[in-house]
Amino acid sequence: MIEKLLHECKKNDTRAQEQLYKLLAPKLFSVCLKYSRSHEEAQDNFQESFLIIFEKLHQFKSEGSFEGWAKRLVINYILQQYRKKGTFLEIISDNIPDVDDVEIEDENVSMDYLLNIIQELPDRYRLVFNLYVVDGYSHKEIANMLDITDGTSKSNLARAKMILKEKIQKQNTMLSKTK
Repeated sequence: MIEKLLHECKKNDTRAQEQLYKLLAPKLFSVCLKYSRSHEEAQDNFQESFLIIFEKLHQFKSEGSFEGWAKRLVINYILQQYRKKGTFLEIISDNIPDVDDVEIEDENVSMDYLLNIIQELPDRYRLVFNLYVVDGYSHKEIANMLDITDGTSKSNLARAKMILKEKIQKQNTMLSKTK
């Protein structure tokens, strides 16, 4: 079914394009939300990304899933926007704990709250956190994508986890005081 839909989209069939948009919109918008600072920025990134998807549709070679290809375009577009802003400066510090030493798991945290505090992270921390934790990229892949070193990727991830852990602990403390 998806092949037929893509074929029609490549012929600029607007109904097929609308169908493809409706099919992918929820998943790709959630990707935009993860990587953006706000809902409004996510909407802008989403719209621009979809224009790119339709523009580059002829480049999809039916190797792997179309959804995965489209997701990669969305992530690359958003990262490109941050690169233009100079978001990825090398930050090296000896005071950062090992990434594996910082755990932020807490079953009392709602997904909405977690998304909100991830969006509040400084850009470089939020992007590395999402690329590593959510989307499963390695530090080497992240370093290549963001034009930083592996060490900077690890450092940014550790800082992101520390900030998130502090915010979750603060919220848990406030919740326990209201009970």
